[in-house]
Amino acid sequence: MKPILLIDFGSTYTKVTAVDVENVRLIGTAAAYTTVQTDINDGLSAALTKLEERTGRLDFCERYAASSAAGGLRMLASGLVPELTSEAAKCASLGAGAKVLKTYAFQLTEDDADEIKQIDPDIFLLVGGTDGGNTACILHNAKVLAQIDGDFPIILAGNRSAARECERILAGREVHICENVMPKFGVLNIDPAQQRIRDVFLRRIIQAKGLSRASELISGIMMPTPSAVLAAMKLLAEGTENQPGFGDLIAVDVGGATTDVYSVSYGLPDDPRTMLKGIPEPYLKRTVEGDIGMRYSIRGIVDAAGIKSIAEISGLTEERAMQLVGRFAENTELLPDDDETERLDEALASMAVKTAVTRHAGRIEESYSLMGQTFVQTGKNLMNVNRLIVTGGSLIHTKHTGRIAGFALFDPKEPSSLRPKTAEVFVDRNYIIAAMGLLSEHYPEAALTIMKQELIKDDITK
Repeated sequence: MKPILLIDFGSTYTKVTAVDVENVRLIGTAAAYTTVQTDINDGLSAALTKLEERTGRLDFCERYAASSAAGGLRMLASGLVPELTSEAAKCASLGAGAKVLKTYAFQLTEDDADEIKQIDPDIFLLVGGTDGGNTACILHNAKVLAQIDGDFPIILAGNRSAARECERILAGREVHICENVMPKFGVLNIDPAQQRIRDVFLRRIIQAKGLSRASELISGIMMPTPSAVLAAMKLLAEGTENQPGFGDLIAVDVGGATTDVYSVSYGLPDDPRTMLKGIPEPYLKRTVEGDIGMRYSIRGIVDAAGIKSIAEISGLTEERAMQLVGRFAENTELLPDDDETERLDEALASMAVKTAVTRHAGRIEESYSLMGQTFVQTGKNLMNVNRLIVTGGSLIHTKHTGRIAGFALFDPKEPSSLRPKTAEVFVDRNYIIAAMGLLSEHYPEAALTIMKQELIKDDITK
């Protein structure tokens, strides 16, 4: 046996997963509250104690960890045009596992500077202009950032013609220069910026979050948790040389504060009459809906879906549904404990899934030209994606996971949404996805095999 420990320092829970890479199996999992306010090692120790009670004492050969503790990797980004470089900056940040608090377009103002100072992000991503194009905006924004108190690192990933001048303007700050996120009009190049964000996370943010002592006990804190999830989804979709993957897929993680959606697909149009609008979508895409969550952002679900829809799904009156929503909003630690609250929770989860996937997926609109009827696609076409991975407490701890997951699919009442037409649902009941993303860095075959073993297929009609 060759046991390996995989740790996920989450904002709420520290989750530990033990795997045997020699016999390619999951040994066990456990979780405990993340104690970031005191010493994060206390939560890790508690989780390891629980794990040992279930598995017996294990002599781990290697230990790897991911982290989103203390709110994760908080980022701000600025670009030139909202639909182009600002959107590219957002794609780069989210794909690197960051939580993008805000993106700015055009020239930063005094009010923007005050807001940035107040937020005090972990990293600021400064982009703007294609290579050889506009330099005025990024140079102006560098001057504004240079005047803001704070020691947050700045990653420069804009017009290469302005990079060194920006670096001189920002002298005295921690600055990292990498390739432009949009070197040519409409061309995305986000991988270099994503890697630099992860490098800064590993070198600096770990210490800021109080994880430095924990890092001495493990082989390495390798990446932000969302990056680990994205790595796992890429492996599951593509497979390895020795075993096939699932093909294009999407994954939905419904949490208490946010709902994350991941897709592995180019999402190109099916119909030759369809034209793409805006920048091309990244093959590996992550979106975070900060207003959609089962407890801390419960009112965001109501605002997005409407209490009428939630009442209809749950079978409750609108008045009663609102009463229960208020109770959960005021007591975020409450769990469903009777038929009414269970039905409400499932309705909320259904609407969280629908809202988040709708926002993640693209849209198509009918148009007419001299050539006759045409269509315009914005975002990703996910209609042919037929694998859906779901996780999160509200989907795991219910008998109706498949039914809830079904709300991610195409609805004829919303014909412009490019959500999947149909999909097989697989449930991450043991919260292993992030752990498998970590494992995939060194043992991709084992990680893929264990995911295929542990992701449980569910019936979407249940």
